[in-house]
Amino acid sequence: TGPMNSECLGNILRITLSAEYFEDKYLSFSVLDQFGIAWELDEAMASQCGYTVTYSNWNNIEFRASALSCHSHLEKDVFIITVQVKASHTPNMKNATTYLKSARCCYGPRSPRELVCESNYMEISVRREVPQIVKEVTQDELVAWTSAFPEAKAGEASIWQIVFHQPEKKKALLVSDAWSAGYGLNITDTRVLLRMPYTAGQIQLVEDQGINFSSVRSSTFYKQLWMILMVDTAMACPVDGVVYTNKTITWTVPKYIQLLSAGATGFKDVLIEAGVDLHKLSAEEMASRKYVLLNDLNAITMKIPIGAEGGYYKTSVSSGQHGTKYTINVFLEHQWKDNKWGLTKHAIIKEIETPFEQVELAITNNSNLTARLMNVTVGTFLPDVELVNLTIEEATVAVPEAVQHGYLIDEIRYPNGSKAYVIQVPLDVTSVKKEYVGANKRAHILNVTLAFTVHPTGETFVVPVGTVSAVEDAVLPSATGFCDGRNIHLTITHGNVDQNWQPFISDWRLTPDTVKKYNYSLRDNGTHLAISVPFLSSHVNYEDFNTSGIKASLHLTLKDGITSANRRDFSVSCIFSSSELIQCLPNGTVVITAVKLVGVADLDTSLLVLRDRQCKPNLVTEKTATFKFHVNTCGTTRKFNSTAMKYENDVLYFRPGTNTPLYQLKFACWYGIKQTLDVKYESKKNLPPSIMPGFGSLALSMKLFRDKSYVEPYQESEYPVVKYLKEALYFEVELLQPKDMRLELNLADCWAANSQSQESLPQWHILLNGCENSKDSYKTVFHEVNYSLRVKFPHHLKRFEVRMFTFVQGTTLLEE
Repeated sequence: TGPMNSECLGNILRITLSAEYFEDKYLSFSVLDQFGIAWELDEAMASQCGYTVTYSNWNNIEFRASALSCHSHLEKDVFIITVQVKASHTPNMKNATTYLKSARCCYGPRSPRELVCESNYMEISVRREVPQIVKEVTQDELVAWTSAFPEAKAGEASIWQIVFHQPEKKKALLVSDAWSAGYGLNITDTRVLLRMPYTAGQIQLVEDQGINFSSVRSSTFYKQLWMILMVDTAMACPVDGVVYTNKTITWTVPKYIQLLSAGATGFKDVLIEAGVDLHKLSAEEMASRKYVLLNDLNAITMKIPIGAEGGYYKTSVSSGQHGTKYTINVFLEHQWKDNKWGLTKHAIIKEIETPFEQVELAITNNSNLTARLMNVTVGTFLPDVELVNLTIEEATVAVPEAVQHGYLIDEIRYPNGSKAYVIQVPLDVTSVKKEYVGANKRAHILNVTLAFTVHPTGETFVVPVGTVSAVEDAVLPSATGFCDGRNIHLTITHGNVDQNWQPFISDWRLTPDTVKKYNYSLRDNGTHLAISVPFLSSHVNYEDFNTSGIKASLHLTLKDGITSANRRDFSVSCIFSSSELIQCLPNGTVVITAVKLVGVADLDTSLLVLRDRQCKPNLVTEKTATFKFHVNTCGTTRKFNSTAMKYENDVLYFRPGTNTPLYQLKFACWYGIKQTLDVKYESKKNLPPSIMPGFGSLALSMKLFRDKSYVEPYQESEYPVVKYLKEALYFEVELLQPKDMRLELNLADCWAANSQSQESLPQWHILLNGCENSKDSYKTVFHEVNYSLRVKFPHHLKRFEVRMFTFVQGTTLLEE
């Protein structure tokens, strides 16, 4: 227990750093020499000096040191190594905590030649008592002697060199040059050592029995007293040889590699052992783990089931997808004898990693709808995965800040070390979208993206989480309606499902702007939507007409603003008095409005006539036609009784080519014959009538209409209106205030200018003293203004028609 634990494994010391102390911290490794001086390690120095730093079992960090590493202290059969580790929360190592670990390890008898293949370096150590040179000297040895002898002879006792043999040339390096090139060289009382990283310049890739090896052919020379000594320091480590078939790892290592066997004969296996994590396994232990170790004439083969004990799975990411790789750190030691070296020990440490395998992640919805809480479990994950942030409605939020958005994140750890994440979100947070699904239910939709990081590689991946829970909590909009003497009113109370529903009458969407065209009223205060429609309007349906009155109805539909599907229908019906359709004026003028009933679908209101078919409607809409005429015209008949006169007529509809009316609306106006009225009269000398000029406040408006029916004006949003030359413009000037029926509006002067300023020049008079301009090529035309539902005081309005023109100077068009 504790932050650092050491273990002696033959000629290697292993120190394991506990993730509990060092996880999520920046680390610095140093090795203390026998004088207490700390030598900080980087990757280059580690591979040159015989140190390895790697990760094992997810977040545990492993430090390994060779017995002959640069700063190990040797005492007989013991080597002592002291390691210093600094840990900090910041990359600049500020406020770092320092840990020291010293270990003494015993090592057994050394072989004449020992080769170690570590994950980041190759190492060979050779006993200094070299064997007697045999008669059959190899070509490499002869060339090496020729190259090294002159310099070694002239040098001091401490100077030595190494000669590298390459196919195209040889290269000799003095110890200082070799050290600068990244090679590690050392000499003890009994051994000569050469160590090199796999990236060294003189390393060659060679093939032996179909397996690739990183190799170096070299001879090392040193001078002792009057002797020049040479040792063969050739080295080879397998690069590949691993295949994956049928969920099994097969690792093959050739025996008696040619590079290591030059000049030797009489090979004989002495020992073959294998293990995991530098621990050798007995045959029984291998069998229990279903490992297989095969030794044939030319190769050693080790077979390991993927997922077997001794290895572990770690998280991996490929193309953004989450997956795993199985990792196992295997160890193979092969000892053999030959006639040149005697005993050779070849130890290989190899981390085997299987190819990426995608893993689908389970997303489980455990929502507690009674508590109105969405609960989603994501996982399981391996311990090397950490949730770092969430993306909620396009906003990226760190895990500690998620609670501010209503998200509670819990990490669940299982006994086998794996973990899962639980996300709890109340149904009522705004990021949980609601959608009405019918049957008083709403779908509560959670869409959040989780971002994860993998330790220690720093790889990242995301997991989109989308879950839907149906809850019976829908509140549908409801409505109430009523009618007054002239309007139909409908009030809708909003529910909790209609935020994106829009009001329609047939296919016409109601908005505050669109209803202005028909003088409707539309108001929405957030909780209620209220609409008021005049009884006589194009969107009211007239269902029945009898002596008791007219049945009129307004139908409104709420449609989904996204799909346009009908969500809810409302209607209100009222009986209006038939007197609303007729006005019998004292001067004998009759105004009658006929309505189109729902059951007469093909009736064209513009073809309605009175008994005299020459009498056509003055105002037509899709569902109404209004006539204005005198009782002595249009085929009106008159009847008398003792007290009143009755004027009768019919509104008729004939299909083309027929004389039998399809539609008939009878109406009558009664006028009294004898009436007695009491009038108060006071005799007074009346002054002759006179007009007193004066000043006052008048509210006027001028509108431009689409045609001479003066039904539909241009809206403000449609300006400027584009017209062609000589095309008719229909103007209406109205006195808005005061609404005194005794007043009459008369126009004096009206002119057009070339800009919005009425004083700008040039100008052209359209009206002069209330009359058309006699100089006009196309004179202004006045139009009669009659009473209608919109026009209560016809003498408050003036209508005239002007032909479109433009200002020119010579042949040049004048523009503002």
